[in-house]
Amino acid sequence: MSKRAVTLSALAGAALLAGTGAYAFAGETGSNGSTRSTGSTGPEMAKASVVYVAPSADKDGSLTFTARVSDDSGVRNLKVLAWPDSMTPAPDAKDMAHVESATCEPSGPSGDKAALCTYTAKVTSAEAAASPNGAWHVGVLASAKDGGRTFAPTAAGFTVGG
Repeated sequence: MSKRAVTLSALAGAALLAGTGAYAFAGETGSNGSTRSTGSTGPEMAKASVVYVAPSADKDGSLTFTARVSDDSGVRNLKVLAWPDSMTPAPDAKDMAHVESATCEPSGPSGDKAALCTYTAKVTSAEAAASPNGAWHVGVLASAKDGGRTFAPTAAGFTVGG
């Protein structure tokens, strides 16, 4: 299965918000918006958010995830996967090997040690129709240039349907 198909199979459910017009929903991580791996050996992620726009009759929708990722060695990549809360078992770090990466651009005063990472996926009406309603999560796997990794299965969340 292609990387795109694996990702879109999970992203497709993001498309079901009530009605036929374009709707948006944004979610963020917990109170401080920051996550770090156990032992502080991997990248740190802050200000994670997700914005969903449902497809309309004549236009595709989208799902956009953004986060600021930093590590002392620099940021190599950020893999992104949206998944429904009803999925059992929840994805783990191994599952992230076959999903797409966000685009990460150096940001802030620390140059290449911090990056603003953005991932956007198109969501078609057909994908929306085949997806479950309810709570959804965005899982991410951040990788540093020195090999450190941080997995956050619920970096951001949103609700699909009404």
